[in-house]
Amino acid sequence: MESRGIPPHGGELINRVVAENQRPALSGAAARLPRVTLNSRQASDLELIAVGAFSPLQGFMGEADYLGVLNRMRLAGGLPWSLPITLAVDAEVAGRLKIGQQIALQDKQGRLLGSMELTEKFAYDKEAEARLAYGTTEAAHPGVAALYSQGEVLLAGPISLLERPGPRGFAGFRLDPAQTRKIFAERGWRRIVGFQTRNPVHRAHEYLQKCALETMDGLLLHPLVGETKEDDIPAAVRMRCYQVLLEHYFPKDRVLLAVLPAAMRYAGPREAIFHALVRKNYGCTHFIVGRDHAGVGNYYDTFAAHRIFEEFAPEELGITPLFFDHAFFCRQCEGMATAKTCPHGAGERVSLSGTAVREMLQKGEMPPAEFTRAEVAQILIEALRETAEFSL
Repeated sequence: MESRGIPPHGGELINRVVAENQRPALSGAAARLPRVTLNSRQASDLELIAVGAFSPLQGFMGEADYLGVLNRMRLAGGLPWSLPITLAVDAEVAGRLKIGQQIALQDKQGRLLGSMELTEKFAYDKEAEARLAYGTTEAAHPGVAALYSQGEVLLAGPISLLERPGPRGFAGFRLDPAQTRKIFAERGWRRIVGFQTRNPVHRAHEYLQKCALETMDGLLLHPLVGETKEDDIPAAVRMRCYQVLLEHYFPKDRVLLAVLPAAMRYAGPREAIFHALVRKNYGCTHFIVGRDHAGVGNYYDTFAAHRIFEEFAPEELGITPLFFDHAFFCRQCEGMATAKTCPHGAGERVSLSGTAVREMLQKGEMPPAEFTRAEVAQILIEALRETAEFSL
């Protein structure tokens, strides 16, 4: 392992962020270029490519990488990668663009975000991508729905980032891979475990994190705060839950809370690989994979996200997965456990459905302390009073 920790995926931490002193000139030049408008997912991908979170990608994928990822879960050069990172546009927009030219990339408000050298534009099969990447062609799947709603042509080429996408919440928690790596080095952490979440951390999640921390130097609690389903708990609410939990129940010098401004794909097993590789780029040596990781509905088998790691040699991924079963509080054991450690039946286990918890919170009732910390429940109760109903 290098002095700066685990090497990034592909060996180099990509940096496509334009230096401050070069931005005025490049912004002026970009103002004269043809423009492509990015949706929120594409804008977040642009940022994550630029800061190295998606290393070794230097831009949106070309056709060889795209097909390699779909068919073999590998980039054209053979490096493991499990989900397409592409820029889709309507055929009319693509028709106005020429290979070899620079194009400006803007958000929906017309704000210039960056530029791209257009090296390829190609048609693709949306149903084939849905089947291979998501395991279903049903439009009811949120990832597939997003895919079906995007343009018919993919643009490819290296990018440059001029401005970060907005809105820019979570000040102090927006750490790029170079920054988390620097913090890990300063703290002397060599074994770092990453935890992906788009939900509040309940007792079961807390148990997994603390089990991992017993053998790790530190934990990167890395909630995803990009685009999610409309009924997911808002990121700002979740962040309050994480902060109160870390304040009262974790050693402050062994946890780093930072946000990942990525969109949620809900791609189940393939997204588990993707999430692990991204956390490797942030400097994690290990990654927690729970049951139904990145799943939605009943599209994926409970432990498919565990089995998919068997398709790669450990040295190919370069980050070690830590597989965990469903955790619960056992009344007989008088503590948190999983089926691997608890011999007692389901009747002794405190386990609540998301629907049951939501109904309790809507009534202002506290779920059992064995399920969630009171401080977390109180934040969710207050949020439900202020906002429309969300799912748990």
